[in-house]
Amino acid sequence: MQRQGYDLAKRVLDLAAATIALVATAWLLLLVALAIRVTMGAPVLFRQSRPGYRARPFRLVKFRTMTVPRAGQEGLEHDAARLTGFGRLLRAASLDELPTLVNVLCGDMSIVGPRPLLPQYLSRYSAEQARRHDVKPGITGWAQIHGRNALSWAEKFRLDVWYVDHRTLWLDFRIVGATLWKVIRREGIAHTGVATMPEFTGHETDGRHDG
Repeated sequence: MQRQGYDLAKRVLDLAAATIALVATAWLLLLVALAIRVTMGAPVLFRQSRPGYRARPFRLVKFRTMTVPRAGQEGLEHDAARLTGFGRLLRAASLDELPTLVNVLCGDMSIVGPRPLLPQYLSRYSAEQARRHDVKPGITGWAQIHGRNALSWAEKFRLDVWYVDHRTLWLDFRIVGATLWKVIRREGIAHTGVATMPEFTGHETDGRHDG
């Protein structure tokens, strides 16, 4: 019952926060969309299938930050070459995430939760790592305020599962507040040597355990 109360309160807060944020930033959404159209052409939005709650797929929506891949340019190893200067600016300010608020309104995501990753990773998780899908994915989360893309995959998943086990409204508010500070400081935007994160290839562990 306590968890059901939390889930209901969180959904109400998600709806309120996403609605207010979209209305308040409507002018910014329009400006960014126009800038992408001028600098990169169409499409303005990036859409991709991602696994959500209980690994059910949904369509993630973000602003596009990369050029459309040409033949032979598909894959994470080409992301750095495809990332534009304006795209880097959008990512540094986390403005590419603004359309994801629509996913929150639709109920596919929450403001706070583990980040939605690629569907091909599902078969590569350990049973413990797969528990990150026991809650809705989020725009920001416990891993994001502890290093974001500067973390290893093992560290990110350990933090995601910790959040699943310890989530509360107070923790969610704390994560949102810390996220705003991280965005201002532009910390952890990319992993060393790549545009965002290297591909997750298997059941990494970092040798640490939560007590």
